[in-house]
Amino acid sequence: MDNPEHILVTGGAGFIGSHLVERLLHEGESVTLIDDCSTGSLDNLRAVISNPNLRVIQGKVSECNELPEVVSDSNSIYHLAAAVGVELVVNSPIRTIQTNLRETEAVLEAAGRHGVPVLLASTSEVYGKSQKSAFSEEDDPVIGPPNLGRWSYACSKLMDEFLAMAYARERGLPVIIARLFNTVGPRQTGRYGMVLPRFIAAAKSGRPLKVYGDGSQARCFCYVADTVEALVRLQNCPGARGEVFNVGSTEEISIRELAELVVRTLNSSSRIEHVPYHKAYAPGFEDMLRRKPVIEKLRSKIDFCPNTPLRKVIELTAAAA
Repeated sequence: MDNPEHILVTGGAGFIGSHLVERLLHEGESVTLIDDCSTGSLDNLRAVISNPNLRVIQGKVSECNELPEVVSDSNSIYHLAAAVGVELVVNSPIRTIQTNLRETEAVLEAAGRHGVPVLLASTSEVYGKSQKSAFSEEDDPVIGPPNLGRWSYACSKLMDEFLAMAYARERGLPVIIARLFNTVGPRQTGRYGMVLPRFIAAAKSGRPLKVYGDGSQARCFCYVADTVEALVRLQNCPGARGEVFNVGSTEEISIRELAELVVRTLNSSSRIEHVPYHKAYAPGFEDMLRRKPVIEKLRSKIDFCPNTPLRKVIELTAAAA
């Protein structure tokens, strides 16, 4: 590439961020990443850490003295830095709220001074506890009460979206919001409650796969390479600016069925064990029955939708574990 773009990726040492950084470097771009490595790890970047086009700044985005300089030199920003994982959210709501709001505010404020386009990685959690069978970008959020820390993540990410759209309206900042639905794949850790890596680790070691509740809650799992493809296409699509997009697979499966599929795919001898929610999380924890995206808007805008079959996702993830 004759004139590589300079791109900032916050949270670039994390699960999704590291895959995105690899993709951008492979395309010949120059990348700066900022990550405090609280949930990510520089080990995720071992394949590219010595790339001369990669600059790594370790620390919080909101405390980064180099942020104004990095943003002013950037052609675009992918903002992925956030608190992640159900267990982290439930156990550390203060950290969750402060991390999500402060980091996003810092990025948008710096980007707003220079008009640098920002893609904000949001979450399907913003739809809250709506009982809809599938969620479109125009659906109203239905969020639980503040005395339940479980909703701190959804509320803080929704505020991130409101803040991003406010910058778009008031300051003309080019902003895209991508609501991610259960991205999975290599490098995702089960440390903070992520279900697929937790199931795979248990199945590979012969331990029980613990399913919370009756396992009827259903999710759609999107392979990380598909998520990254969608993010890059959105960022490179001027017509996507000022819009919100669902990014996820539409292949729906219950958590009980997911556990069974993992056991079959890996030829594991592990059994499946049901655990009541009150033994896994704080009293009053609410789980959503379904989280399926409507992705027609994404497909029509970038001519792409996630399509890696879940069984293949499990095989690829297990092989890398």
